[in-house]
Amino acid sequence: MIRFDPTLYFITDSTGMNESEFFNIIAEALRGGVTLVQLREKEKSTRAYIDLAREVHRLTEKYNVPLIIDDRVDVAYAAEAEGVHLGAEDMPINTARKILGKDKIIGATAKTTEQAKKAETEGANYLGVGAIYPTTTKVKTVLTSIETLSRICREVKIPVNAIGGLDADNIGVLDGIGISGVCVVSAIMKAERPFEAAYELGCIAGKLVGKRGIL
Repeated sequence: MIRFDPTLYFITDSTGMNESEFFNIIAEALRGGVTLVQLREKEKSTRAYIDLAREVHRLTEKYNVPLIIDDRVDVAYAAEAEGVHLGAEDMPINTARKILGKDKIIGATAKTTEQAKKAETEGANYLGVGAIYPTTTKVKTVLTSIETLSRICREVKIPVNAIGGLDADNIGVLDGIGISGVCVVSAIMKAERPFEAAYELGCIAGKLVGKRGIL
């Protein structure tokens, strides 16, 4: 079974690039040390999303890194990915668990302590909390304070990852909070050298987190 380690959680964004460029960035990120990959596609048809997920999965398997599918339980199931990440408006966690089974990874988005506790109770394996900073992605941004992030880390037992506008220059603000990892998008997707960006981020993130995020 592939180990779940959320230390450096890489979320993809294929906007404005061809497949060759997209796969090259993912390969370089994996080579640079990302520990988790989330495939996020908001515009693709179900069939195209499944086809892409299967190709990305073949790549992540070479590096023994779990593939998480954003939002779509059906795509995660069809592509035999290691898990799915669910937002507040997506399928309920307990329903997704019935479909995917007990061994799959299910993540959840939380912006408040109440949401975090509810997701943990419903069976989420980890949480994504944010946005800590404004983002440049097409995802709607609602900021979450460092204080809220810190409170969530204290009140739940499952791993908590910070997300939202994070890069090598600003993730130091998360030191001592108790996170299990950081989620990045543009810091790797838009980097001139994705391998070097992933390596640097991994070194910094590794210093910020403890062992509680590794299963």
